[in-house]
Amino acid sequence: MIRALRAVVRYVGDVMGDTHYARYVEHRRRDHPGESVLSEREYWRARHEGAVTARCC
Repeated sequence: MIRALRAVVRYVGDVMGDTHYARYVEHRRRDHPGESVLSEREYWRARHEGAVTARCC
């Protein structure tokens, strides 16, 4: 029961965007080492303006 509840909480968090910035940072550091990473504030601003897409590559 607790396992199912945690899965639901994780799913809702993903839908609401709780992990988007963390995944963005992980992707940038893994696939684009040495390049700059937007701050969280810059990331959300760019995402809402449409400048940040789901994946760059």
